[in-house]
Amino acid sequence: MQSAKTSLGDVIRHLVMLVVLIIFLFPIYWMIATSFKAAPDILTRPPTWTFTPTLDNYRFAFEEANFGLYIGNTLLVAGVSTILVIIFGSLASYSFARYNPGDGHIMFFILTTRMMPGIAVIIPFFLIFREVGNTDIGKALLIGLDRPGALIIVYTVLNLPFAIWLMHSFFQDIPKELEHSARLDGYGRIQTFIRVVLPLAAPGIAVTAIFSLMFAWNEFLFAFILTRDMARTITVGVSGFISQQGILWGPLTAAAVVCVVPMLLFALALQRYMVRGLTFGAVRG
Repeated sequence: MQSAKTSLGDVIRHLVMLVVLIIFLFPIYWMIATSFKAAPDILTRPPTWTFTPTLDNYRFAFEEANFGLYIGNTLLVAGVSTILVIIFGSLASYSFARYNPGDGHIMFFILTTRMMPGIAVIIPFFLIFREVGNTDIGKALLIGLDRPGALIIVYTVLNLPFAIWLMHSFFQDIPKELEHSARLDGYGRIQTFIRVVLPLAAPGIAVTAIFSLMFAWNEFLFAFILTRDMARTITVGVSGFISQQGILWGPLTAAAVVCVVPMLLFALALQRYMVRGLTFGAVRG
């Protein structure tokens, strides 16, 4: 009798999980399916479930809407900002983990800066980059409005507090005795950090890189305000298919697939590292 109750409970639990899974995955399926539909099939009422797939929407997105440029800009901005965040964040978080300046209050202050809404600083950023963009240094470093350097700086500044806070616990968990042993073997402080500490903190660094890359990839507000055409990213490019004349549903969903699917697959592939970072690196400290 107990076995029957257990089996019935398992069946109900699995059915509930299946229903929840369908609810969450259906919008993704519908977006992908719509991206392969012709315009008459998209606007059919009621919606059609069978259709002849076409790549016209993807051709329009890349050939007419210049979406390839937006992908290149996003890869550049997200990749460079993530690298800078890892470099500066690892140095700062290691220093806080080992020397604990301010008795933990500075760490809390750093984290609170990440809680500030983007709309509160977007105007100062806009004014700064407008002025810097007119200087020779700004032009040489591609820093200014509608230039990738502006977004790289913004994403680095926004991601750095979270990166320091997240990696701090990972560095705290590395025994100091290992560093002392390395120093006795003749390693300098920098050598010890690079050859001993960083390899041991690699899981935390990987988790931080994942979250930083995802934020830079999906960010919209700063990319929308600080770019026009040449430095536009994919999130802003997707919104370009919505105008006062109407919505180009086919190219819109095709562009959305290009925007969403890479990060979705990336997150699924590295899911275990993300969970470990949330439960291990973020809860402690």
